[in-house]
Amino acid sequence: MVERVDEQDQVLAVVGRGEAVRRGWLHRIAVTVCRDREGRILVHRRSEHVDRFPGHYEVGSGGAVAPGESYEEAASRELAEELGVRAPVRFIVKFLNRSGLSPHWLAVHEAVLFDNLCPDPDEVMWHGWLSESELLRSMRENLFTPDSHDVLSHYFAAVERGIV
Repeated sequence: MVERVDEQDQVLAVVGRGEAVRRGWLHRIAVTVCRDREGRILVHRRSEHVDRFPGHYEVGSGGAVAPGESYEEAASRELAEELGVRAPVRFIVKFLNRSGLSPHWLAVHEAVLFDNLCPDPDEVMWHGWLSESELLRSMRENLFTPDSHDVLSHYFAAVERGIV
């Protein structure tokens, strides 16, 4: 279940995520861009068994915000579920995203990870740390989720504005 929201991110109703996607209803998604001590960015490849974008690479760990859950709570929960790590997340930027399967509000967070990752093999088939230049090259050479491009452009814009 997700909260169907309007153009101002105000809750309209609680609906099934599948229905929200099918009908193109706005809902909420939270992702986290993970960095290591050296500033590299975590990239992972989605399992071939997931229903959305199987085998695609991704720069954000995240997913749908549950009813009554904050963006930050969802970002933390998704980090634990997908990567097997608990870490503080910091809100960076939120924007209305119309790429991907359906339109959604997308909140981007950042976390610096110090622990070893223990990704859920049902969600993640590969992960690695890339410098920004390596990541940009990889995004030209590999198939990434549509949200990955939007997440990075908004994330890097926030960095340039000094938000991060």
